Amino acid sequence: MKKLKPEKLKKGDTIAIVSLSWGGLGDRHLLHKYKIAKERLERDFGLNVVTMEHALKGSKFIYDHPELRAKDLMDAFRDDKIKAIICAIVGDDSIRMLPYIDYDVIRNNPKIFMGYSDTTVSHFIMNKAGLVSYYGPCIMCEFGEYVTMFDYTVKAIQEILFDNSKGHEIVSSDTWSNDYVEWMESNVGILKKMLPEQHHYEVLSGSGIVLGEVLGGCIDVFPMIIGTEIWPTKEEWRNKILLIETSEEQIKPEYLLWYLRNLGAQGILNVIKGIIVGKPQAEQYYEEYKAVYLKVLTEFHCETLPIIYNVNIGHAYPIGIFPLGIEYEIDYDQKKITLHESATLDEVGRKKEKI
Repeated sequence: MKKLKPEKLKKGDTIAIVSLSWGGLGDRHLLHKYKIAKERLERDFGLNVVTMEHALKGSKFIYDHPELRAKDLMDAFRDDKIKAIICAIVGDDSIRMLPYIDYDVIRNNPKIFMGYSDTTVSHFIMNKAGLVSYYGPCIMCEFGEYVTMFDYTVKAIQEILFDNSKGHEIVSSDTWSNDYVEWMESNVGILKKMLPEQHHYEVLSGSGIVLGEVLGGCIDVFPMIIGTEIWPTKEEWRNKILLIETSEEQIKPEYLLWYLRNLGAQGILNVIKGIIVGKPQAEQYYEEYKAVYLKVLTEFHCETLPIIYNVNIGHAYPIGIFPLGIEYEIDYDQKKITLHESATLDEVGRKKEKI
């Protein structure tokens, strides 16, 4: 069944900020990140920014009230004036919102929802509700980047969220960064140092052209959602392309091995069409992770499953956007990732969908 698509963004649209995991956006020493991001969204993208009721309450309040995090999310979906919802920051606690989610509210009010890392939980919520979602930039990291946003990220936002993106090729960035700039107001003038990309996309296994709907997220989060109401069945994974990236925790290769073996034991690796793997943050365990993927494919007798490696998503710098729930074309011989359909609807498309 095709997922519901929201309308594409245009200048003047209203977008909402939510804190669904860690509540650092509202902590006094980090409020400057919120201000940078809000000003940038309004000035550079022409958007009207609203902040949901509890999003700036601070990390302790947000931790103590998962039900209010979920309320903010539901309220943002219910509000007809809001066209997109962007997550404040990552964390490790979105899972506690599950009892308070109303899937009908999401299903009946499709709009752009974006974030990454622990937001993986919310992306699987969107998937269960039948909605396309967008694995990409968050407020504190990308929109709140000191000095300027990465050009690669800005281009992805414009081409995927504001334009008709059918046929859009998600290319490898020519540069990347392993630089760390501590979040503090005295550092607002420090720009991350960039390095030339040495690897670009690598094909670890498989060949040919694969068509399929992309689903996935941060594999560190998978253990929290496996077995819950939002984790897809084996049949729901059939013919999907699995998106996997790893977090800033830079998990040891043996943990990646165990997580992938779990997917193999569920039978998922034997029914999907391919895997897209994000660049490990700071290229930590870059070669070791590659060996893990190939080892697991051998263990579960799917050695020809196509894997494309080192994509700019999640915890890599810079990152783009991977819409989840639409069909992609991946040419493993040419190392090309292309959106086979637009990630959003225009106003005409929305009217047709309602008929």
